[in-house]
Amino acid sequence: MKNNLKVQRAIKNVTQAQLADAIQVSRQTINAMEKGKYVPSTVLALKLAAFFEVSVEDIFQLEIED
Repeated sequence: MKNNLKVQRAIKNVTQAQLADAIQVSRQTINAMEKGKYVPSTVLALKLAAFFEVSVEDIFQLEIED
């Protein structure tokens, strides 16, 4: 699964640490998601979508191999 978390953060001008604090996860979790090493739970994906005020599909996209 790919995502555009880094782009969304840039649009809102927030750091990984600020985003992590806002959705109550570690900065390392944000970093791992941005690198594609961690697939978030449904709850976490919904928290991210709410924070960025977009749909989950605007952040996460399935890839063919998924």
